[in-house]
Amino acid sequence: MSRLLFVASEAFPLIKTGGLADIAGTLPEVLRQQGMDVRLLLPAYRHILDTIDSPATVAELDIAGTPLRLLATQLPGTQVETWLLDHPWFSQRPGNPYHDAGGQSWPDNADRFMLLSRLAAAISTGDAGLAWRPDVLHCNDWHTGPAVALTHLSEQRPLTVFTIHSLAHMGLFDRATFERLHLPGHFWHDSALEFYNQFSFIKGGLVYADYVTTVSPNYAHEICEAPGGMGLEGLLQSRRERLVGILNGIDHRVWNPASDPCLEHHYDAARLADKALNKAALQRSLGLAVADDRPLLGIVGRLVEQKGLELVLPMLGEMLAQPAQLVVLGTGERRYEEYLQHVAGAHPDAMSVILAYDETMAHRIEAAADIFLMPSLFEPCGLNQLYSLRYGTLPVVRAVGGLADTVVDATPQALAEGTATGFVFGPPHSGAFMEALQRAIALWRDRDSWRRVQATAMAQDFSWQRSAARYMELYSSAH
Repeated sequence: MSRLLFVASEAFPLIKTGGLADIAGTLPEVLRQQGMDVRLLLPAYRHILDTIDSPATVAELDIAGTPLRLLATQLPGTQVETWLLDHPWFSQRPGNPYHDAGGQSWPDNADRFMLLSRLAAAISTGDAGLAWRPDVLHCNDWHTGPAVALTHLSEQRPLTVFTIHSLAHMGLFDRATFERLHLPGHFWHDSALEFYNQFSFIKGGLVYADYVTTVSPNYAHEICEAPGGMGLEGLLQSRRERLVGILNGIDHRVWNPASDPCLEHHYDAARLADKALNKAALQRSLGLAVADDRPLLGIVGRLVEQKGLELVLPMLGEMLAQPAQLVVLGTGERRYEEYLQHVAGAHPDAMSVILAYDETMAHRIEAAADIFLMPSLFEPCGLNQLYSLRYGTLPVVRAVGGLADTVVDATPQALAEGTATGFVFGPPHSGAFMEALQRAIALWRDRDSWRRVQATAMAQDFSWQRSAARYMELYSSAH
């Protein structure tokens, strides 16, 4: 049985700020079910320690002069043994894992996540002195990039896989930080961890991993060219033979309208009429007009430019005049939050804005909405469009990254062939977005055609089993 150490900065349901947590909270369990001996390594954030029973102590270690404890618990809802790095940098700090209440990155993030990387590397090379050592080290995003580089300092190195969930976050720090962390001098080079005179955590994974994966095939192509590569396209193009796009999956146990505990009314493709009951329930709870003659549009996610807010905001008046209703759930840049609240205040029966992270409400919106809006400027994979397909809530998306890989545009040909699952547009312009939305609303008014597309969308298989099989193939390959 192959041994896998899966390292991430967050994992649902223990700690979540974004899609990485959903993946780290699901993929390890699927890999375990497929025969791997898995350990999940996370920081022991205060929130985690406050919500789990007393964890066992695996070891007390000294990593590069820093004493820490390695604790063990079980990822809730799974049989995955989860190791927690217990150090005051993590365990004595409440709030967001990465930044303070004002959105400013914690000033010691380089120290914190370098400690996570050093521990992952020490476990992987045997330097931690544990009885268990992995055959494969799988690291995720910038927080764990240096772990891959550090394994190259040892003769006993596991196979390494590094997954890019979003290249927009590189973990950039200054030269003084690099020096203070006492990393080997040869790491300060443009063929190593130096990036335009900055210290880049993510390059540790991109340069040194045996395989680099992205979370969709299309995103793997996009990051090899400008502007998607964000300055790293040359490096990624040089690693093209070891760069693999593997589409994320979703947990069908958690995201299933037939059994979702967050919903007031369960439904499936054979009981689509019951979906409307969730719409009415949400309308009532949010103070919207309870109307079935208007499509309900949903947005769930971070309120930032990347998510296409600049395409949506100029069209809000025209969208509501269709007529349509809109529900927005998320937090982000204050200018977006304030503008959305302003428009919602002027249209209380047609628009509701919830400035929060609320997992239950996210499920309720996916079930209640008729159309989901996801016009992202870039999207490595995207999960909400997959949830929407599963819930028969047809998405309007831009043809980028994983959105292009997962949504089939409702063209006349696709409608005739029965393959359409949503609505896709290309140019990052408000007009193109609005044209796609108007196509969606026009089809929504044709209830028979709409139900056929809903049934096709709900029949798509985006379970983790297929994606996990691709990872297993990589893990079993030689160096």
